[in-house]
Amino acid sequence: MNRPVSAVAAGAVGTMVMSAALAIFEVQTRYAIGIFAAIARFVRVPDNLFAGFLVYVLVGTVAWPLLFVSLKPYVPLDLDPAVAGMLFALPLWIAFAIVGRGDVTGAIVVLFVAFTLIAHLVYGFVLGAVYASLADEHA
Repeated sequence: MNRPVSAVAAGAVGTMVMSAALAIFEVQTRYAIGIFAAIARFVRVPDNLFAGFLVYVLVGTVAWPLLFVSLKPYVPLDLDPAVAGMLFALPLWIAFAIVGRGDVTGAIVVLFVAFTLIAHLVYGFVLGAVYASLADEHA
């Protein structure tokens, strides 16, 4: 499979896994963090949950994976693709933690930050591992 198609497929799997992890967070804390609403506000279409969802899916499935594939050859370290994906997910998590926080306040913020970090690291791991498998790339 070619690199861009492999990247998008890996991004789709990673986004699904991260979405499941974020859903588990909401269930376990009994707190709706409103990620799609926060993203919709960020892209200046408040109250449009579909737009927030669309941006979330497009970034996780298309934009970030293609950026990962484009920049991966320039990383000076010879990392396992899954580890490279995890490192590459950190800037995405920082943006997500700032933008996606939405109305989360109080003590739940600590859980939000920790759990979204874990969810993004899992996303990056899956992105790198699935991409490597589909594109037949190995460290």
